[in-house]
Amino acid sequence: MISKEININKENLKELFNNTSDLVLYEFKTLSDISILIAYIGNTIDQNILNEDIIKPLKEDLDIKENINSKIFISNYTEIKDLKNSINPMTRGGVILFIEGLDCSYIYNISKWKERDLGTADNETSVRGPQQAFIEEIDVNKSLIRQRVKNNDLIFEDYTIGNVTNTDISLVYIDKIVKPEVLEELRSRILNIDTDAILDGGNIESFIDDNINRIFASLSYTERPDVVAGKIMEGRIGVICDGSPDVLTLPKLFIENFHTAEDQYIRPQYATFLRIIRIIAFIISFTFPAIYLALISFHQEMVPTDLLISIAAQREGVPFSSALEAVIMVIFFELLKESSTRLPKAIGEAVTLVGGLVIGQAAIDAGIVSASLVIAVALSGMAEFVVPKLREMITVYRLIFVLIASVTGLYGVSLGLVMIGVQLVSIKSFGVPYMWPMAPWDMQGMKDNILKFPKQDLNIRPNVLTPKNARKRDEEK
Repeated sequence: MISKEININKENLKELFNNTSDLVLYEFKTLSDISILIAYIGNTIDQNILNEDIIKPLKEDLDIKENINSKIFISNYTEIKDLKNSINPMTRGGVILFIEGLDCSYIYNISKWKERDLGTADNETSVRGPQQAFIEEIDVNKSLIRQRVKNNDLIFEDYTIGNVTNTDISLVYIDKIVKPEVLEELRSRILNIDTDAILDGGNIESFIDDNINRIFASLSYTERPDVVAGKIMEGRIGVICDGSPDVLTLPKLFIENFHTAEDQYIRPQYATFLRIIRIIAFIISFTFPAIYLALISFHQEMVPTDLLISIAAQREGVPFSSALEAVIMVIFFELLKESSTRLPKAIGEAVTLVGGLVIGQAAIDAGIVSASLVIAVALSGMAEFVVPKLREMITVYRLIFVLIASVTGLYGVSLGLVMIGVQLVSIKSFGVPYMWPMAPWDMQGMKDNILKFPKQDLNIRPNVLTPKNARKRDEEK
């Protein structure tokens, strides 16, 4: 309970917050000799508002204790009578105010967190189209979405999860478009999250993903507000997590991995061409080293004679078998990629250059690996960077396919591709078939998947994502 004596409240606050060093307790008297105590967590509030809009008017004008809210012109306040109810508001940038002689207190939300400026998208760059990216502040990210969808049907649903971190998250969707069954299922999974810490959207993903034990994720993520706006316009739901510069979107379709934000702002013919290139690059990225290994080890008759002689000449003096050589090169490439990613940017670029050129050439000259295999692995690595959203899957399956090809040749590679296809067809994301519109087949849905039709021809939203308000515009107008 709130005591009428300020000193008791001060001691209770210290005990409540375990004497943390950033708990600020400021006691003063007004000109009318009324004692007031203000408490807040340091570096979480707007100090100017506190000084000018709370402390100054109270010191100069407060003459009757009960008239406090006629002196402070801040609308976002709450009256509390139990001190324990102040914990959550204060950790979120609230200032609690006690007045000697009153058995209640007032909390004013004047939060101001340290945040970085809005920047451009680092991981989803584009030549044409918006360049803004999300930051780690949830309220800023909400405003970036609202800026692009100025509609009263745009809904934000707020939740707090994480028993210790008390992290704010928000679901964003358009009420007249979203599929109710998907929304209810997502709400249920969010409410069932029971964990101490949620520090990023990736933590949420592990709790709500349909296929957490599979390498293919059933949720997508993006750092671009325009991408989120476009996806919720199709019936998807965004999950915004405080502290994360990425927003999760769901349900996810497999074909989304080959789409980019720029596809919406360039000519449809060119967008279609680029999507086909990305699909080819995806297949090359995890199969090419395995196919190369299978051909030179088991199916030499399928390789042109001149090329086969050239490869054999390159391998002369190499002390390892073709299979072991391929495994070594794939692992070396992953080590090179991981080291360049984790090191500071300037050093990482140097590591990539030294590792890729100097060490690679030295390995060839020393007769440890053949030049043709280096080319195969390098081409596979270049193709991987074309579809970064599938990096995890590509990294794992590239090595698996190399191991399969070293034992069974092209037969094993073919069987592996079939098994991946079966796995993809069996996956669902919040009840939505992962491989739609190819499985099940939907001709209307193909207009903005592998193919990119002109905007005026895309009048129907994906029917698996939204059962209502599927038409984007009235064609009779």
